[in-house]
Amino acid sequence: MRILIANDDGYLAPGLATLVEAMQGLGEITVIAPEQNASGTSNALTLNRPLSVFEAQGGTQRGFLVVNGTPSDCVHVALTGVLPQRPDLVLSGINQGANMGDDTLYSGTVAAAMEGYLFGIPAIAFSQVDKGWTHLAQAGRVARAVVEQVLAEPRPAAPWLLNVNIPNRPDAERLLRRVTRLGRRHASEPVVSQVNPRGEKIYWIGPAGDAREAGEGTDFHATAQGCVSITPLQVDLTEHAALGAWRDRLGFSA
Repeated sequence: MRILIANDDGYLAPGLATLVEAMQGLGEITVIAPEQNASGTSNALTLNRPLSVFEAQGGTQRGFLVVNGTPSDCVHVALTGVLPQRPDLVLSGINQGANMGDDTLYSGTVAAAMEGYLFGIPAIAFSQVDKGWTHLAQAGRVARAVVEQVLAEPRPAAPWLLNVNIPNRPDAERLLRRVTRLGRRHASEPVVSQVNPRGEKIYWIGPAGDAREAGEGTDFHATAQGCVSITPLQVDLTEHAALGAWRDRLGFSA
């Protein structure tokens, strides 16, 4: 078993080190992560400059591969030239903060896992619901249990992509795990405007809005009830139910 692990909080993030430690003994592990925090970069690839890949030399990160780009860059270069062999599983995280509902469209954590999925490799993204890295070791043990569980099942022919959100709790390992669908959020809060030292107006993107669709069965509901949320994701954004109506509206045949 060859496992590729990435993240979006950067190669020095405690969540990455925890996920790597949690996966020890499951197979041959390669870590490739952004040089800087790349949260919110979604599936962006760096196309306007070359990328550098170097090996971290010190501390618990020794041996990690570091890329001066996005989470998707990390997995993309790993799979298209950096790694000598294709991995059997791609993991991403553990992210500092939830990736639920609409967050998954912006998330670099989910994007790193999705990049593996796009290359036909099963992938899982892991996040903690709250920021602050509290009870991170427990989240790592949940991640290990989820990976062991999915690997124990017969492998489907097609790759799969899971998005896992773990409550920051000391009893995380004992929490129920629920298979969920994505909820929805309200629009983000207004931008925060400031004036820089040169007198120019600048803007910070505002915080995410509250959950709008958080009913039973959603990832928001599951984690609010103290459960681990496991959401299977797909890449196909086509509104299949509307294809016929749009053909009729635009006068096209099937």
